[in-house]
Parts: sequence; C-alpha cells; structure tokens
Amino acid sequence: MSLDITDFSRSHIEEAVDLARANYEEERRFVAVLPEVDIMPDLTLFADSGLGVAAFENGRMAGFLCCFRPWNNAFGTTGVKGTFSPCHAHGTTQENRSYIFNRLYQAAAEKWVNNGIVSHAIALYAHDAQAINSFFINGFGLRCIDAIRPMEEIDCTPLPDFKFIELPKEKQIDILLLNNMLISHSSRSPIFMSFPQRDRQSLQNELDRQNGRYFAAYKGKEMATYVKIMDNGESFISEESSVKNICGAFCVPEYRGKGVYQNLLNFTISTLKKEGYTRLGVDFESFNPTACGFWLKYFTAYTNSVVRRIDERVLENNNL
Repeated sequence: MSLDITDFSRSHIEEAVDLARANYEEERRFVAVLPEVDIMPDLTLFADSGLGVAAFENGRMAGFLCCFRPWNNAFGTTGVKGTFSPCHAHGTTQENRSYIFNRLYQAAAEKWVNNGIVSHAIALYAHDAQAINSFFINGFGLRCIDAIRPMEEIDCTPLPDFKFIELPKEKQIDILLLNNMLISHSSRSPIFMSFPQRDRQSLQNELDRQNGRYFAAYKGKEMATYVKIMDNGESFISEESSVKNICGAFCVPEYRGKGVYQNLLNFTISTLKKEGYTRLGVDFESFNPTACGFWLKYFTAYTNSVVRRIDERVLENNNL
C-alpha cells in the first residue's frame, strides 16, 4: 500500500476519533467487561502539540499516532525527556495494521527525537497482536498492564481471624510501614524501580493531595495488607463513571498465599458495589512478578504499555 504521512492537525480529529473508537470496540470483543463508551476523549491537545502524525491512503485516513507533550526525568531517569501515547491517541485500520504502525512510528519518532524526547511509551490494546508485534520489532518492550474485572466477589475461603475495614481519613497514615515495604520491594530484582523511603509528613502530603480511599486487613493490631482506590487510573476507560481503580497495594510477605488479599478485595468490592460501581480496574508493572502473577488471576488485561529508550547520544547527531 502507498501511504502519505503528514502532521496530525485539528482537521484530522473526526476521522481519528472514528479509528480510535473502532480499535476500542475490537478490544471489547475480547474483554466483554469493558464499558461501552459514548464519547471518546478529545484529541485537540494532541493536534496542538505538533508531535503527532497521520497516514492517508487515497485521501482516506489509514492511521494516526500522537503523544502527550514531553516531560523531564521520564520513568525516574534523571535528565531524560519522555512522552506517552495513550490508547485513544492512536489508531489504524484493521487491514495492514503492522505496516501502518511501522510507518507512523518512523515518522513520529523522528519528530520526538528531534524534540529531545528519547523515552517513548505507547499503550496498546492487549489483544491487538498486529500492533504489539509492530512495536516489538521497533525495539519496544512491555512495561505496564491495565486490567479490569466485574465488581463481583472472588471465590475464596473467609478468614474470620482478620478484620477488614475502610480506613477513615485520619487513619490513612497507618499505611506508612507497608508503603515503605512496597518501595523496598520495588527496588529489588527484577523490578529495579527506585523511590525514596517516606516519612510521615511526605506521605501525609500525598494523602491530602490525592484524596484516595484505603481499605486494609488487620491481624490483631497489625496491618497485613492494604489497597488504594481512586476514581481514575492510567487509561480513559478508568475514568468511566462505572469504574473504580486500584492504584496501589501491598501485602506483608508472611500473609501472602493465605487468602488475605483475596478477602480484602472482596470486602472492597462489596463496599464499592453497594455504591453502584460495576467494574474494578488495576494497573501494574509487568516486570513485578508478585503483582503480575496475582492480578492476572482475577483481572483481564486490556492494555499493554510498551516502552523504548533511545540512546540520547543520537541527539548530538545533526542529520536526524
């Protein structure tokens, strides 16, 4: 096929939204619990960033690829500028998808690197083998997963020796010890994510700023595990009114594999279901074996976010 590649502009938004919606509906055929979306997210900010591209065949849009404006220290890497293309900021026709994405990324990556952006992240639908393969052969690897489940309880044995509660605002600071255990866990192999340990004030500042909800399990006076619930997650699907999102969780190692976390999830699900929510989402790093192994038992993946780190020495090359 012969493609004409051009800068993505506001005049392309209507066709692009139609492609993004069609790609989302493809994923819904694999993941039935995903909500029906009446209005797709607005693409104006992507058109105005000047970093997007569109592909046309005989005057018809075959695909587009856009990204957020870049930010510094992407993924915690000092001095590295990065960007992210969420799953609604790109799309292609189903036919020749791999080829179209190859051409789109070639054009977009040239723009991104010319703007000093060397960390590239793109959220792809988990069941879109053509798209995943296209970015795999372009040097990307899996990093993050979004998953979802109905707001229905998990089949597990009740644990009457544990107490399950939603922490009131003034008691949320009690997650401090487990939160620092999570930070230590995340620094180990094969995760290697570096975050500073928290003191009470820094954690309290975050609790006040984010306004999340926290559910916890106790054995006696000891907190065994907690889960953080937010209105929004990492995808536009997570912002749907029927969805609540897990945005943090940790279980003390000695309580793993004993059904404690499953029971905490059931308590959380029961509480949220009574409030009218029908879906529960979660996002996690694919290279965290503890998290990945647990969440994929009970949730269905619907996005795979892939990343590529460009050697920043290429920025010294004036012939990009």
